[in-house]
Amino acid sequence: MQLGFVSAILPDQDLESVFKIAQQIGYDCIEVMCWPPGKAERRYAGVTHIDVTQFSRQQADAILALSEQYGVKISALGYYPNPLTPDLEEAKVYIDHIKKVIAASAMLGIYHTNTFVGRDWRKSVADNWSQFLTVWTDIIEYATAHRVKIGIENCPMIFTNDEWPGGKNLATTPAIWRKMYEAIPSEYFGLNYDPSHMIWQHMDYLKPMRDFAHRLHHIHAKDVRIDDYKLNEVGIMAPPNEWHTPKLPGMGQVNWGQFFSTLTDTGYNGAVCVEVEDRAFEGDLDRRITALQQSYTYLRQFVV
Repeated sequence: MQLGFVSAILPDQDLESVFKIAQQIGYDCIEVMCWPPGKAERRYAGVTHIDVTQFSRQQADAILALSEQYGVKISALGYYPNPLTPDLEEAKVYIDHIKKVIAASAMLGIYHTNTFVGRDWRKSVADNWSQFLTVWTDIIEYATAHRVKIGIENCPMIFTNDEWPGGKNLATTPAIWRKMYEAIPSEYFGLNYDPSHMIWQHMDYLKPMRDFAHRLHHIHAKDVRIDDYKLNEVGIMAPPNEWHTPKLPGMGQVNWGQFFSTLTDTGYNGAVCVEVEDRAFEGDLDRRITALQQSYTYLRQFVV
């Protein structure tokens, strides 16, 4: 396995600086954010460390040279929009850019792209299904042609009022994953698995790694703390931000020893990337680098 981090936590740094920080701390790899240049639509979005809108062989070679110079690999290219949004013009923008990220991943020789399935948050899972099949059959055909594995993160995206009540990502539970992979069985269609999202959904976070071992394309390392006092005030039907908090690995409710014990049993040998979304460490660049250092120190005991 390789230990890395998601570059979204360093939005004010250029790509070379991200490589340099990774090297100085000791990380093996980074998941590089590839949003189209422009204004962020939400927290941790809109970060462009690689601009793939007009990606060229020259750009790819320059990026690979940086990777070689700093001894830090790119685990995947990341872009997390909502390609199933009910605004079809907006959805097309997202779908087209996902394909650009896939093409850039192939050109770079990375062959991994991470994203969301998306969802019309106003509709049930069943009522999203037809659009899911239309959009994702096409995207996975494109990814398969480029030999790029797609890792779908299992975050429900149901934290803010505009994401209520269904959330903006369909791929949140094992039952839905099974249905997705039965409908689109390509080996290039898999998971970017984050255990923290199972905990705040009150689900087992170890069992999915066993059940979907062959679909684990990439891993996010993020912890979570459920505040029982607040939960008992508002209940599980309240937006999760009212009763849960993302934390650095080791500072929440994931048992990372059990997590890595299970992960190694599956035979997984890819990237595990820290995803910093702990607001206690967001104050400035020094705090964010501290978050990466602390996460590295804690997780390196499991990833040698």
